[in-house]
Amino acid sequence: MPCVVCVDQGNVALVESWGKFARLAYPGCHILNPFCGENVRGYVSQRIQQVDVTCESKTKDNVFVNVMVSVQYKVIHGSEFAAAYTLSDTRQQMTAYIFDVVRAILPTYELDNVFAAKDEMAVHVREHLKKTMGDFGYEIIDALVTEIDPDQKVKNAMNEINAAQRLREATKDKSEADKLIVVKQAEAESESKYLQGLGIARQRQAIMKGLQESVVSFSGHIPGTSARTIMDMMMLTQYNDMIKDIGAQPKSNTIFIPDSVDMAGQLRNGVMQGNLSTARMMR
Repeated sequence: MPCVVCVDQGNVALVESWGKFARLAYPGCHILNPFCGENVRGYVSQRIQQVDVTCESKTKDNVFVNVMVSVQYKVIHGSEFAAAYTLSDTRQQMTAYIFDVVRAILPTYELDNVFAAKDEMAVHVREHLKKTMGDFGYEIIDALVTEIDPDQKVKNAMNEINAAQRLREATKDKSEADKLIVVKQAEAESESKYLQGLGIARQRQAIMKGLQESVVSFSGHIPGTSARTIMDMMMLTQYNDMIKDIGAQPKSNTIFIPDSVDMAGQLRNGVMQGNLSTARMMR
């Protein structure tokens, strides 16, 4: 039986005398009295430890989910006796408490809300373990819900639902965009027609003003001419220009219908007939 024992940093030795707990030996060198039956029963770690537990439970909407919980704990300084002699298996005891808390909380949430309630579940686990494990000499540092894992089929279904929702929103946005384009095109067309109308009206006003000035100027230089005669001559000139433009177009068929019996009309008809006869002779 050794008479001297060295305790490593971060550990506390449990010294017994004839099988009964005698004292704690903290890090350093300690002398044991073999005549009193002292020996080292074991060691208690003062380091922070972690236990990982995977718990399967059912949600409110009857979906089975695997929840991974990680609990960080350590032995309270001065409570090494309770930590060593009260519980036979600390990890197994913590696992049982974690299962109890998770399976009591998870059925109150639907699957969509379980992910949002992750922190709330971690708080419940931490507070419950603090109350129970404190009596056994353990301090709960933190409890974390590190993973929530539904079945793969459930994941695929959730992804399809999310994709369908996004597709519906995209279709709605595209419809609104198409509607806006149609409205803007209609507004632009309306504005274009309005401006074209203004341009045509101004063009006609300018033509009328020019005709008026031409009639006044022509009457002043040639006595005896009336405004009616001058207008007939100007209309005949424009008519000839129109006939010239029509004839310049290939594959054009034009029917001339007489609309007047006055002198200007007869002159116009004569010119058209002459042009038509000349065209036939050239063919």
